[in-house]
Amino acid sequence: MFTGIIKGKGTLRGLERRGGDVRLSVTSPDLRWSDYQVGESISVNGVCLTAVAFSGDGFEADVSVETLKVTALGPLAAGASVNLEPALRVGERLGGHLVSGHVDCVGKITAMSSDARSLRVSIEIPPEYARYVAKKGSICVDGVSLTVNEVSSNTFEMNIIPHTTDVTTFGEYAVGTVVNIEVDQIARYLERLLEQNDDGVSLELLRAHGYA
Repeated sequence: MFTGIIKGKGTLRGLERRGGDVRLSVTSPDLRWSDYQVGESISVNGVCLTAVAFSGDGFEADVSVETLKVTALGPLAAGASVNLEPALRVGERLGGHLVSGHVDCVGKITAMSSDARSLRVSIEIPPEYARYVAKKGSICVDGVSLTVNEVSSNTFEMNIIPHTTDVTTFGEYAVGTVVNIEVDQIARYLERLLEQNDDGVSLELLRAHGYA
């Protein structure tokens, strides 16, 4: 489990093809890697990966064919910057929102513009995932917990504050960049409850209690 609060930026040292999947190697000076052990989960651009080896300045992880197919990790090349977050530890602050590291889809940046000191970003996602995105709701983009400002059809907008631009890879993005998207878990559970509809849960009930 993660929070979407990035703990450091890393550099993709290499992607080694191994029998169809990939061994990914990341280096970063922002985390003390001696504190971590083989088998721990680390979010790389919002994708939960299992560390299989550590060095003094980074780690390695295997990326399956399925993960390569459904995320934006596959097109990355050596030298690319990535967002890093080790798994949440019991007792740590939950500064963002609950993030599983299981990417739902990839999105594409369609517009970027200055908005005072912030960066306003528009992202287009597949239509079947748009129903999970709500104005002022939470969303995870390349591992970063963000608040949705506006939603229109299958596009949503966010404001990226200067701090976020500085400490994540958002400062390197451009129109056309492909990003990993994980929708808010609460939206998925609410949809499931409404589908079942055998325990008295209705849209009206959710609205009455501030959940919709």
